Amino acid sequence: MVPEVLDPAALALSAAPHVRARTLPAAAYRSTEVFAWEQAVLFAGSWLCAGRSDELAAGDRRALMAGDQPIILTRTADGTLHCLSNVCRHRGHEVVPEGRSSDRVLRCPYHGWVYGLDGAFRGGPRLRETPGFDRTDPAHSLVALHVVEWGGFAFVSATERPPPAGAWFDGLDDLLAPYELDRVRPAITHDYEVAANWKILVENYHECYHCDEIHPELCRVSAPLSGYDLTPQGAWRGGTMELTDDAETMSLDGRSGGVAMRRLEPAARRDIYYLSIFPNLLVSIHPDYVMTHLLRPLAADRTAVTCSWLFPPEAFAVDGFDASYAADFWDITNRQDWAACEGVQRGVSAIGYRQGPFSGDEAAVHAFVRQVADAYLAGRADAVLARAAT
Repeated sequence: MVPEVLDPAALALSAAPHVRARTLPAAAYRSTEVFAWEQAVLFAGSWLCAGRSDELAAGDRRALMAGDQPIILTRTADGTLHCLSNVCRHRGHEVVPEGRSSDRVLRCPYHGWVYGLDGAFRGGPRLRETPGFDRTDPAHSLVALHVVEWGGFAFVSATERPPPAGAWFDGLDDLLAPYELDRVRPAITHDYEVAANWKILVENYHECYHCDEIHPELCRVSAPLSGYDLTPQGAWRGGTMELTDDAETMSLDGRSGGVAMRRLEPAARRDIYYLSIFPNLLVSIHPDYVMTHLLRPLAADRTAVTCSWLFPPEAFAVDGFDASYAADFWDITNRQDWAACEGVQRGVSAIGYRQGPFSGDEAAVHAFVRQVADAYLAGRADAVLARAAT
């Protein structure tokens, strides 16, 4: 069911074909009710990116929030990744605090109930003295949730019936095969906090209509109107840009300090891909590195962003390799974008905001806005899966 503060007629405008569509209504960006609905339905109920799956080695655990649901990611000795509800089966206390550790068991700090990394109940103080208590009853184990590994990332769904994972990533495997995303690994990570709604960040990411105005460094290595929009598939949206003739990659001087992806054809080394995997992962693909933005909404008007730069193993073997050639360029660009997004947040919070039209250069923005509007109108996360593009 659509959140009550959202007008279905206004959402229908956002879900209309590109030439007639309008941006989302103001409440979508500033309402605490809408934010709570998104956390429960779009973040907990879809396939949320929880980060790189190789961050968890065998024996590791990590507690985090999947939307409004506390979860634990673990990797057991056999290499299996598990997603568990972070709720003790005794009295409901959280089992472990947020963060990562390498404990061999999960122990609730309230009454000492213990679980294995697979969630199976192991025991608790003085339970043998409790008449009729059967420690082998699976009802005492932590509730198992859903997790899949794709492209080196862990995606979780904190709902009983998640959308089909295969449909979520439909078409991405073939598109990104030359970049071997499960092979790259991070060299630098930056954390940001942006005073803007998470959707404003995604909308900004999906267009370079603004690049001439705020990104002089980017415009020196890639023409703002270059590239093309990709046909929406699955739960992802995106497009491309092209490097200028004298640029090897996105960097301040256009030169690469790394190594091109080993399976990439020379002609493909001119292309940059910008992809959003709903709801919270932005993936920027370059000939020599991958940049990711992992979004974590904090409030209707605040978003935490973890930005990572990942490189193929060959880059780390280069004598004197320094990943800052990529990170420095994008840190400047990120901060320019964050300032713009915060300006939009102030605007959508003002009395003068009205739903606006999309330019012809904002097809990917419209595709994302339509995803969100479809989900609001349907009241469920799987409505973000691609429908016929119009």
